[in-house]
Amino acid sequence: MSFSGLGYLIKEGFKNVWNNRIMSIASVCVLISCLVLTGSAVLFSMNVSQLVESVGDSNETTVYLDDGLSRIEAVYVGRDIQKLKNIEKAEYYSKDEAIAEYKDMLGEEVFENLKDDNPLPDAYKVSMDDLSKYDKTVEKILKIKGVDSVSNRSDIARRLTEINNLVQTLSFWIVLALGIISLFIISNTIRATMHNRRFEISIMKSVGATNAFVRIPFVVEGMVIGFIASVISTVALIFLYDGIMNIVSNLIPFTAMPIMSVIGYVAAIFIIAGIVIGALSGFISIRKYLKKEGNEILGW
Repeated sequence: MSFSGLGYLIKEGFKNVWNNRIMSIASVCVLISCLVLTGSAVLFSMNVSQLVESVGDSNETTVYLDDGLSRIEAVYVGRDIQKLKNIEKAEYYSKDEAIAEYKDMLGEEVFENLKDDNPLPDAYKVSMDDLSKYDKTVEKILKIKGVDSVSNRSDIARRLTEINNLVQTLSFWIVLALGIISLFIISNTIRATMHNRRFEISIMKSVGATNAFVRIPFVVEGMVIGFIASVISTVALIFLYDGIMNIVSNLIPFTAMPIMSVIGYVAAIFIIAGIVIGALSGFISIRKYLKKEGNEILGW
């Protein structure tokens, strides 16, 4: 196929969008709805993951050291803890710092007596990268020489991991379902276009037009619809996200992920998804007609 021939087919695809503008607008609106809902689900999942991560960081695990360890020995224990794969940070927390936190509760007199005979152990406050590996990481920490015990936060870690996994799973199925719906709607729109142009398709097939020659305008039509919807969806999502996050932040103490920090990725994904869904819709819709010849397309 020559370059001029390809240019002609692409122009025909753009013309199809305009000539069937009512159905094209309907398809664009449906795809916008699907893309915005999909983007919202993904951004919600990212915000929940960020929230879970921040809650996980605030719920530090305390690693208590054996009584009687020197400061140098405690430093070596800290190095061994920090070397473990799932450890984000390990901060030394001396028993003097620990007893100082109880000063107001104990009273000045009791506090002064305990300062010289401090019953609390030295410790490390540990944060983990992946809370789903909490139990395995604790097992490794307990094997380090000089570690006496670890505060048990396995229930918190398990619940946070379950919440994160649930949100990610739901987001996946929402994205998949909306993608299928978008594909179905645009396919029907292009199918309606082909029905109106079936006489033209019949003539092209009768004079020996290849399947690619017949298919390309409809694939281009779907791609144009997908591209237009993706651009509008990106702009709509920015305003929708900011509005919703402002409402949420007023209801609960929550720092939302800035939309502008990821909008480039969102726009790229929307454009790719819109074009791919549109192209697939055109490709799938024309298949029925390409299997027929001449008068068969018209039902004669």
